[in-house]
Amino acid sequence: MKPLKALEVETGQNPVASIILIHGLGASGRDLAPIAQALDLHSIGAVRFIFPNAPVRPVSVCGGERMPAWYDLLATDLLLREDEPGLRDAQAYLASLIDQEVARGIPSRRIVLGGFSQGCAMSLMTGLRYSSPLAGIAGLSGYLPLARQTGREATEANRATPVFLGHGEGDTVVPLAAARLARDWLRAEGHDVAWHIYPMAHEITGAEIADLNTWLLRLLVS
Repeated sequence: MKPLKALEVETGQNPVASIILIHGLGASGRDLAPIAQALDLHSIGAVRFIFPNAPVRPVSVCGGERMPAWYDLLATDLLLREDEPGLRDAQAYLASLIDQEVARGIPSRRIVLGGFSQGCAMSLMTGLRYSSPLAGIAGLSGYLPLARQTGREATEANRATPVFLGHGEGDTVVPLAAARLARDWLRAEGHDVAWHIYPMAHEITGAEIADLNTWLLRLLVS
């Protein structure tokens, strides 16, 4: 299954940084595009935002209904059974998008990988395994997939990459406990984790975008 072409938005000519934002289950790249409009990153310079689109596939926990999904969800307990082949296919595709940005002249240290829900899971999975150092990884309302394999598969290049994690205290889709497990694992591995909890459900709020904005500026202002 091939993903659809990614949506791209540039805030000006000759971008000096790239931010790849990955959507969640049943959504599309366009659903995260408003984040680019809400962020104020003019002090960085021009930024290229990339919004990938997941392929359409049957999703087991939804009764086999076909929808955009980066990987199958085999159980409502996200960590109980995982679609490892699907996760690894998505990882390879998303890593190719980072490769593409490097080929276009953006140093890997000026690239941020982030996403919501399934997109958060894929950001952590891909970013920690990427061969060159990234500026940062941003995870919104998600968790760390294939946690048992991550320790031995994470690259030295991204052992200390900063991570932003935001989560809703009332999230019933991805429990807060799953996000805390990701936070604890990342901190134990030496990552600087900016951890934020919000009075929200499985969603993105203005307060979270504001905190993300501050974090991005700290990473990318030269």
